[in-house]
Amino acid sequence: MLKISSFVGNSNNLYLYNEIERYKSMMNDRPLILITNDDGIQAKGIKELVFCLRAVGDIVVFAPDGPRSGMSSAITSVAPIHYTLVKKEEGLTQYCCSGTPVDCVKLAVNEVLDRKPDLLVSGINHGTNMAICVHYSGTMGAAIEGCIFNIPSIGVSLTDTHPDADFTESCRLARKLARTVLKEGLPKGTYLNLNVPNIPRVKGMKVCKQADGRWVKEFLRMKSPAGKEVYWLTGEFQNHHPVQDDSDTVALEAGYASLVPCKIDVTDYAYLNRFKQWEIEEQ
Repeated sequence: MLKISSFVGNSNNLYLYNEIERYKSMMNDRPLILITNDDGIQAKGIKELVFCLRAVGDIVVFAPDGPRSGMSSAITSVAPIHYTLVKKEEGLTQYCCSGTPVDCVKLAVNEVLDRKPDLLVSGINHGTNMAICVHYSGTMGAAIEGCIFNIPSIGVSLTDTHPDADFTESCRLARKLARTVLKEGLPKGTYLNLNVPNIPRVKGMKVCKQADGRWVKEFLRMKSPAGKEVYWLTGEFQNHHPVQDDSDTVALEAGYASLVPCKIDVTDYAYLNRFKQWEIEEQ
């Protein structure tokens, strides 16, 4: 077997080694799965996800080097970012990155990977990303970015924020969904949002719509040790009435995992032509 140590000091041989590695990657018929998250590479959720998907394909982890929750689709534009190789073995390569979840996807696809992934899975998130949380979540931001690159993309979340949460059911469903997406594919511009309730055994997986609601009581006001008034983000989700029976929040409350197909195109096509009739005055 060729070893990189035998090529050190000879640029021509090192180039040959890289070309051989690239050729081996191209000839590999196992799916390439890119995994990221917003809780950081040390989070239990991403470790469990990597373990459960290794039987499905070759894994490349490209995740933030620390927590990046609530980053949505944020990118780093005011400072350079960098990445570090954490681990490399047969079928598994892990990198950590100083940027956001979206930075991780961009850097992996544009600069690091030899070929486009066959699938992107973001998670498993410690906490729900149901309903409008999809707009705030770094987990879902990474899935959206994968979709922009035309990579079939899934965001996976468990409704438990505990660092040592039990991911058994969410891993089982994530593996099942990953295999299905690799087989069936996804429409261009569509990504999937999978949320799993924190119960020992879910009743099944329901394809449903995003719930109509919002967060209320969002801030907890406190005094800092210095006596300054500060605010901690908290809150509870409240469905708008009437509650939609086929929504993700209802499915989760009933003991089902919710699967919501989402689109990156946010155009309101139902009212597009109507808005074209507006006479917008120019001042």
